[in-house]
Amino acid sequence: MTDNLNRREPEDKFKINVHEDWELDYWARKFGVTKEQIKDAVRRVGVQTKDVAKHLGKTWP
Repeated sequence: MTDNLNRREPEDKFKINVHEDWELDYWARKFGVTKEQIKDAVRRVGVQTKDVAKHLGKTWP
């Protein structure tokens, strides 16, 4: 299986993959924060999107 490098959205919107720069860009835009804030939130509360959103004071979905 090959990766589609032209993806615009993560396949799994319930988890945030901080190891993919394009995915950090996506979530930073989605939540209106920086990539560093996304990484920090994941370090603090884990990869679940709902937990990251709550930590950032954002709504999900």
